[in-house]
Amino acid sequence: MRDENLPQELRLLLSAHKVVTAAYQGWAGKSNGALITAAEEAGFDVVVTADQGLNYQQNMKGRKLPLVVLSTNKNSLVMASVTKISAAINAVAPGSFAVVDIGH
Repeated sequence: MRDENLPQELRLLLSAHKVVTAAYQGWAGKSNGALITAAEEAGFDVVVTADQGLNYQQNMKGRKLPLVVLSTNKNSLVMASVTKISAAINAVAPGSFAVVDIGH
């Protein structure tokens, strides 16, 4: 699942994955904790976001859902880093964070 703070086009470029947006799920505006809980309950495998605060705000202990946190949501950098983002999605462990540095 792609958080609402990332470019919409990312969904289309991660073609090896089924990607839906938080807005598509009707979850736009949910708090981070509520979004993670909803995604876990819906059976998602990972959340991709550029919300740097998640590393500090969320306790992932007991969570199954991993988070891939991008260093920026700048459209050009996100679009140029699809391979790196996809690799992080494939490698992230349940209940953990994978921080992907794609620049600022």
